[in-house]
Amino acid sequence: MSMKVLIVSDSHGDNTNLKKAIQNMGDYLDLMIHLGDMQCDADVIKGLVKCPVEFVKGNCDGMLGVPAAKLIDIAHHKVFITHGHIYGGKWGIETMKDIARENGADVVMFGHIHEPLIEPYSDVAVINPGSISRPRQEGHRPTYAVMTIEDDGRTDYVLVAM
Repeated sequence: MSMKVLIVSDSHGDNTNLKKAIQNMGDYLDLMIHLGDMQCDADVIKGLVKCPVEFVKGNCDGMLGVPAAKLIDIAHHKVFITHGHIYGGKWGIETMKDIARENGADVVMFGHIHEPLIEPYSDVAVINPGSISRPRQEGHRPTYAVMTIEDDGRTDYVLVAM
Protein backbone atom coordinates (compact mmCIF):
# COMPACT_ATOMS: atom_id res chain seq x y z
CA MET A 1 0.00 0.00 0.00
CA SER A 2 1.35 3.43 -0.90
CA MET A 3 2.38 6.10 1.58
CA LYS A 4 0.96 9.64 1.31
CA VAL A 5 2.77 12.69 2.67
CA LEU A 6 1.18 16.15 2.82
CA ILE A 7 3.79 18.90 2.40
CA VAL A 8 2.85 22.47 3.36
CA SER A 9 4.55 25.75 4.16
CA ASP A 10 3.92 29.34 5.10
CA SER A 11 0.49 29.13 6.73
CA HIS A 12 1.28 32.27 8.77
CA GLY A 13 -1.29 31.58 11.48
CA ASP A 14 -4.20 31.12 9.05
CA ASN A 15 -4.95 27.40 9.05
CA THR A 16 -8.15 27.59 6.98
CA ASN A 17 -6.58 26.21 3.79
CA LEU A 18 -4.42 23.80 5.76
CA LYS A 19 -7.58 22.26 7.21
CA LYS A 20 -9.03 22.00 3.68
CA ALA A 21 -5.87 20.29 2.41
CA ILE A 22 -6.03 17.80 5.27
CA GLN A 23 -9.70 17.16 4.51
CA ASN A 24 -8.84 16.63 0.82
CA MET A 25 -6.38 13.91 1.85
CA GLY A 26 -9.12 12.07 3.75
CA ASP A 27 -7.97 8.89 5.42
CA TYR A 28 -4.96 8.59 3.11
CA LEU A 29 -2.54 10.71 5.11
CA ASP A 30 0.47 8.97 6.65
CA LEU A 31 2.67 11.99 7.43
CA MET A 32 2.44 15.77 7.31
CA ILE A 33 5.45 18.03 6.87
CA HIS A 34 5.19 21.76 7.65
CA LEU A 35 8.17 23.68 6.32
CA GLY A 36 7.89 26.66 8.62
CA ASP A 37 6.25 30.03 9.13
CA MET A 38 3.42 28.40 11.03
CA GLN A 39 3.09 31.43 13.31
CA CYS A 40 1.19 29.33 15.81
CA ASP A 41 2.10 26.74 18.38
CA ALA A 42 3.33 23.47 16.88
CA ASP A 43 0.73 21.63 18.97
CA VAL A 44 -2.00 23.44 17.01
CA ILE A 45 -0.59 22.00 13.77
CA LYS A 46 -0.20 18.54 15.32
CA GLY A 47 -3.78 18.67 16.56
CA LEU A 48 -5.14 19.02 13.02
CA VAL A 49 -4.13 15.51 11.94
CA LYS A 50 -4.09 11.95 13.26
CA CYS A 51 -0.72 11.16 11.69
CA PRO A 52 2.83 12.12 12.66
CA VAL A 53 3.95 15.67 11.86
CA GLU A 54 7.46 16.86 11.05
CA PHE A 55 8.19 20.57 11.06
CA VAL A 56 10.96 23.14 11.05
CA LYS A 57 11.06 26.74 12.20
CA GLY A 58 10.63 29.54 9.67
CA ASN A 59 11.87 33.11 9.84
CA CYS A 60 8.50 34.23 11.30
CA ASP A 61 8.37 31.50 13.95
CA GLY A 62 9.65 32.05 17.46
CA MET A 63 9.42 28.47 18.70
CA LEU A 64 12.19 27.48 21.06
CA GLY A 65 13.78 24.10 20.53
CA VAL A 66 12.51 23.73 16.96
CA PRO A 67 15.33 23.42 14.41
CA ALA A 68 15.56 25.50 11.24
CA ALA A 69 16.59 22.37 9.32
CA LYS A 70 16.75 18.62 9.86
CA LEU A 71 17.06 15.25 8.19
CA ILE A 72 14.16 12.82 8.27
CA ASP A 73 13.57 9.35 6.86
CA ILE A 74 10.44 8.71 4.82
CA ALA A 75 10.09 5.15 3.56
CA HIS A 76 12.88 4.73 0.96
CA HIS A 77 14.03 8.37 1.16
CA LYS A 78 16.26 10.49 3.34
CA VAL A 79 14.89 14.04 3.23
CA PHE A 80 16.49 17.37 4.16
CA ILE A 81 13.73 19.73 5.35
CA THR A 82 14.19 23.42 6.03
CA HIS A 83 12.28 26.65 5.73
CA GLY A 84 15.07 27.83 3.44
CA HIS A 85 15.55 31.40 4.63
CA ILE A 86 18.97 30.69 6.16
CA TYR A 87 20.12 29.39 2.75
CA GLY A 88 18.81 32.27 0.64
CA GLY A 89 15.49 30.79 -0.50
CA LYS A 90 15.39 29.96 -4.20
CA TRP A 91 18.89 31.37 -4.69
CA GLY A 92 20.17 28.80 -2.20
CA ILE A 93 18.77 25.68 -3.86
CA GLU A 94 22.22 24.44 -4.91
CA THR A 95 23.50 24.95 -1.36
CA MET A 96 20.55 23.00 0.04
CA LYS A 97 21.15 20.23 -2.52
CA ASP A 98 24.83 20.11 -1.52
CA ILE A 99 23.88 19.76 2.15
CA ALA A 100 21.46 16.98 1.22
CA ARG A 101 24.16 15.14 -0.78
CA GLU A 102 26.69 15.50 2.06
CA ASN A 103 24.18 13.86 4.39
CA GLY A 104 23.03 11.10 2.04
CA ALA A 105 19.64 12.68 1.37
CA ASP A 106 17.93 12.38 -1.99
CA VAL A 107 15.19 15.00 -1.42
CA VAL A 108 15.22 18.65 -0.31
CA MET A 109 12.00 20.28 0.86
CA PHE A 110 11.88 23.98 1.63
CA GLY A 111 9.41 26.86 1.91
CA HIS A 112 9.92 30.61 2.44
CA ILE A 113 9.48 31.87 -1.13
CA HIS A 114 5.68 31.43 -1.25
CA GLU A 115 5.99 30.06 -4.79
CA PRO A 116 5.70 26.35 -5.63
CA LEU A 117 8.58 24.47 -7.21
CA ILE A 118 8.87 20.77 -7.95
CA GLU A 119 12.04 19.44 -9.59
CA PRO A 120 12.08 15.67 -9.07
CA TYR A 121 14.42 14.66 -11.90
CA SER A 122 17.93 15.10 -10.55
CA ASP A 123 20.02 13.19 -8.04
CA VAL A 124 18.38 15.36 -5.36
CA ALA A 125 14.70 16.16 -5.86
CA VAL A 126 13.68 19.70 -4.86
CA ILE A 127 10.19 20.32 -3.50
CA ASN A 128 8.66 23.63 -2.45
CA PRO A 129 4.89 23.38 -1.88
CA GLY A 130 4.37 27.14 -2.14
CA SER A 131 2.26 28.91 0.47
CA ILE A 132 -0.93 27.40 1.83
CA SER A 133 -2.20 30.87 2.87
CA ARG A 134 -0.21 33.69 1.22
CA PRO A 135 0.78 32.66 -2.31
CA ARG A 136 2.95 34.96 -4.44
CA GLN A 137 3.04 33.15 -7.78
CA GLU A 138 0.96 34.23 -10.77
CA GLY A 139 -2.71 33.60 -10.05
CA HIS A 140 -2.09 33.73 -6.27
CA ARG A 141 -3.72 30.36 -5.58
CA PRO A 142 -2.74 28.64 -2.33
CA THR A 143 -0.83 25.43 -2.96
CA TYR A 144 0.47 22.33 -1.23
CA ALA A 145 2.30 19.22 -2.40
CA VAL A 146 1.59 15.53 -2.00
CA MET A 147 4.38 12.95 -2.04
CA THR A 148 3.25 9.42 -2.85
CA ILE A 149 5.65 6.54 -2.26
CA GLU A 150 4.68 3.18 -3.71
CA ASP A 151 5.73 -0.11 -2.11
CA ASP A 152 8.30 -0.66 -4.86
CA GLY A 153 9.92 2.72 -4.09
CA ARG A 154 8.48 4.69 -6.99
CA THR A 155 7.86 8.22 -5.79
CA ASP A 156 5.60 10.88 -7.24
CA TYR A 157 5.17 14.53 -6.29
CA VAL A 158 1.98 16.40 -7.15
CA LEU A 159 1.34 20.10 -6.66
CA VAL A 160 -2.25 20.89 -5.68
CA ALA A 161 -3.68 24.38 -6.25
CA MET A 162 -6.69 25.32 -4.18
